Amino acid sequence: MTSTDTITLHGPDVTIDDVVHVARMATPVELADDAIEGMKRARNVVERLAEGDPKYGISTGFGALATVSIPPDRRRALQAALVRSHAAGMGEPVEDEVVRAMVFLRARTLALGASGARPLVAQAMVDLLNAGITPIVPEHGSLGASGDLAPLAHGALALLGEGDVTYRGTRVPAADALASAGLEPIELAEKEGLAVTNGTDAILGMLCLAVHDLELLYMHADMITALTIEGLLATDAPFAADLQALRPHPGQSQSAANLRALLAASPIIESHRTGDVRVQDAYSIRCTPAVHGAARDTLAHARSVAEVELASAIDNPMVLPDGRVESCGNFHGAPLGFVADFLAIATAEVGAIAERRMDRLLDKTRSHGLNPFLAHEVGVDSGLMIGHYTAAAMASENKRLSVPASVDSLPTSGMQEDHVSMAWSATRKLRLVIDNVRRILAVEYVIAARAIEARSPLQPAPATGELVKLLREFVPGSGPDRFLAPELSDSEELLRSDRLVAAIRPLGVALG
Repeated sequence: MTSTDTITLHGPDVTIDDVVHVARMATPVELADDAIEGMKRARNVVERLAEGDPKYGISTGFGALATVSIPPDRRRALQAALVRSHAAGMGEPVEDEVVRAMVFLRARTLALGASGARPLVAQAMVDLLNAGITPIVPEHGSLGASGDLAPLAHGALALLGEGDVTYRGTRVPAADALASAGLEPIELAEKEGLAVTNGTDAILGMLCLAVHDLELLYMHADMITALTIEGLLATDAPFAADLQALRPHPGQSQSAANLRALLAASPIIESHRTGDVRVQDAYSIRCTPAVHGAARDTLAHARSVAEVELASAIDNPMVLPDGRVESCGNFHGAPLGFVADFLAIATAEVGAIAERRMDRLLDKTRSHGLNPFLAHEVGVDSGLMIGHYTAAAMASENKRLSVPASVDSLPTSGMQEDHVSMAWSATRKLRLVIDNVRRILAVEYVIAARAIEARSPLQPAPATGELVKLLREFVPGSGPDRFLAPELSDSEELLRSDRLVAAIRPLGVALG
């Protein structure tokens, strides 16, 4: 639960905003007393069972080796061996924010008191976060069942003082970082090797970050669409509330309401309200609320799935309040993989329709009087022609990235793990789609703003006018051809912030 300056882990009440705060803002974390007591109770169960018949993960091997009984004097070695052997990832390190989210969410599961780990294990994870020690986790290795085994194992190595971490901006051995931060490595006991590796925490962390980012990005998509509508001398008539009410999908209704608010009192729109020979606008204009709205509804579903997972105990086996320790499938990433694939498809389409809109702005046969490619001196200047190429390239790449990962599976562990979720792959490519669409919208922002200015002396709506004014603080307007890439990058950076929302807030324009 988030407070002003710290997040207290009780277990089940973690929010998406909590994940974002820990992952990106280094908000401190602490374990609640009730969580510590719950972990102690579950640990007592594990320690009693360690003295009886073989129990998976407590006194046996793992996966296909679950039938191998481990003698008491080798069980702690078994836990460390599990972490070391499972830390088998390859490739470039994943982003620090993903690793921090993963470590935080693994501590969250342990704090639920259903994993049987001692409180000191969860505390060690919290200590890593608070000290700014981020384990190095390679890109490749997770199949999304049994959860994120390899990524979590790389994360757990740091608890043992092994492997590499990022600390104070530098890659260093974990043992050195722990010593510098005044921390000690821990030794894992029975069941704890599984408890620190058997979960969907990296997948969930990436999904939470994606949900957070897309709520802003979809709002930006509506804002930039409004600019394009004015730039094309299009009409706002299809967005009327009574017309939209005939198909009351929640997301579509909200997107249309946003467009109405943004275009309110627009002299450009009013200039051709009557007498326009065009009967209707192209689909990429009048169907925008349907596409953006469907993406919004997909996002709402993804948020609900992420929130359920945030309240879930993800491990195997689970320690139950009545003292049973039972194997289960809670670690399977299917719920998260499905929605990540769905979100990638929806978000890619937000980018695809944006690419079609900007193409119309640049085509002199369809832009209703604008210079070809919005060039300053037609023939000498290419204008924004190649900016559109860049957006088209990313829109095309998104089609490939939208192919579902979660329909794939390869059996592993001697056929014991014979169906896996590939949810890690689904969330990894979702992050790429989000970045691509943000860049596509950044290109449309630059193009649409220039188109609006080309309509002078006609003026845009107050809200869209503020958006143009904001862009002009960073990106100059029309003129002879110049180095374009930095301007597109500056537009992208604006879309990474909430400055567009802040720009129209003084006008009383509140978007949903």
